[in-house]
Amino acid sequence: MESYGELLKKAREAKGIELEIIARETSITQEYLEALENEENGVFPGEPYLVGFLKNYADYLEVDTNHVLTLYHAKKIQESPPPLALTAREKPRFLIPLIVTLCVLLVAGAAVTLTFVLKAKFAKNEDSVALSRTNEFKKYELTEKPFTGRLFKSDQLIMGSDKGNIFLTVAETEGIFGLETPAGMQYVELSEELEIDVDGNSIPELIVYVSDVSQKNVDRGAEVKIMLKNSSNVAVASPDENQIPNAEDLPKEQARTEIFSDTRAYPFTVNASFRGGCLFRYRPDRKETIEDYFASGDVLSMTASNGIRMWISNGNAVKLQIVANSKTYDLAVPRAGEVIAQDIKWIKDTDGRYKVVIVDIE
Repeated sequence: MESYGELLKKAREAKGIELEIIARETSITQEYLEALENEENGVFPGEPYLVGFLKNYADYLEVDTNHVLTLYHAKKIQESPPPLALTAREKPRFLIPLIVTLCVLLVAGAAVTLTFVLKAKFAKNEDSVALSRTNEFKKYELTEKPFTGRLFKSDQLIMGSDKGNIFLTVAETEGIFGLETPAGMQYVELSEELEIDVDGNSIPELIVYVSDVSQKNVDRGAEVKIMLKNSSNVAVASPDENQIPNAEDLPKEQARTEIFSDTRAYPFTVNASFRGGCLFRYRPDRKETIEDYFASGDVLSMTASNGIRMWISNGNAVKLQIVANSKTYDLAVPRAGEVIAQDIKWIKDTDGRYKVVIVDIE
């Protein structure tokens, strides 16, 4: 087939014109002119540029433009790949339904396998949780940080109150979570969140959420999250015996009054009822000192594990009462205008008994 590039080149040579002159007279660069004659289409930035230059060059050489363009398009078609429809092999009609059927069977098989695996894993987890349980029940002190964990039957939760610590006992972990409180049994179902009033004062102190409880295995316990609604209900820690002084180590000249004694030490609460105005400062268990002015009719409760240090500007203006181990002890009221500075704390006497005493301090 005749080449349009050869046609242009022969026409130029017949006229005896150099490419440099044609480039100057047609404003087509010499590079593009050479590309047209050599049919190097990739040199041009796009087909519109190539066709435009081809027409201008043919007109300049007085060659039939339409014939040149026909040769160009014929060459382009010849070099183009055949249409996909002419080369693609027709797929058997039964192939697509077969593929769909195989995919459905594959997905169904995977689903069945996954179900059995999960059931087996869940059963294994149940067994491992049940085996991890010991015969001894545990005690957990509730703090400002939410408690999250698995509780078993007979485990105890400890929370604080103005009358001392309150013990809550896990009574049920099969099908439902049951908690025994001073106000009676409280039940929380799976995935339920419930506010609980533990002491019967119509004010909820706890929020309990149950995330897991077995329907048939009591030994698995229950996975729960428990939050205190008020920081005043934080459990008071058991006394640190390393911080309890021995009676013989106290200065002999230091006056002290015994309030009660026991075979063990435990948290106690001091209730202050104000009968007049006074400045009151106290510090429980060597924590931060708190100071405030109280007027007649005000009431203050302080709970400690080891002891409380207090300073009162007018001892006669306040009535003190100690509550410990469900017993109440009234303290004597000082004289009017007497400034009080004293510790109320546990000590260990020479006979091995623990005693709560009032010790005057300078």
